[in-house]
Amino acid sequence: MEAPAAAQGPAEPSGPSSAASPDSSSPGVEITVTSPEQMRELGRRLAKLLRAGDLVMLSGELGAGKTTLTRGLGEGLGVRGAVTSPTFVIARVHPSLGEGPPLVHVDAYRLSGGLDEMEDLDLDVSLSDSVIVVEWGEGKVEELTEDRLRLRIDRAVGDTTDEVRHVTVTGLGERWATADVSVLAG
Repeated sequence: MEAPAAAQGPAEPSGPSSAASPDSSSPGVEITVTSPEQMRELGRRLAKLLRAGDLVMLSGELGAGKTTLTRGLGEGLGVRGAVTSPTFVIARVHPSLGEGPPLVHVDAYRLSGGLDEMEDLDLDVSLSDSVIVVEWGEGKVEELTEDRLRLRIDRAVGDTTDEVRHVTVTGLGERWATADVSVLAG
């Protein structure tokens, strides 16, 4: 994977923030992905940074690669079951096959409300023991925890044959204030 050109944003993240307040954020990192396999590999690398209690929010338009990234994340965490889009079931739990945390994969696309609808899923109960990945979670799950990792996946609009994706990773809160998310750039 290569970093995007300077015109698309900083390729090199700055050093970790010294402030560790809940509203602090880690310096973001931007990554260019040129194939679905590279997106899965990004998910596998991301798994190495995650631990039980982590909330990952994925955003991007339909077909951007959110589920592909989560598939790689599941592989990296060593969980049971094929990671597929949970669009119609809203959430899937993938138990760990080893000592790691389970993966809870949520697709909030069909949920119109905020945290009230999300509370029905009991994510706050699962959060301390699991890694929770929420697709389409912006404006819906931020109240679960001040500590979360946000990944925005952008692709060329209207060009369905272009496999290039630009992924922006930003850590929010004390948990991510000193984490080195630049290792995701490969």
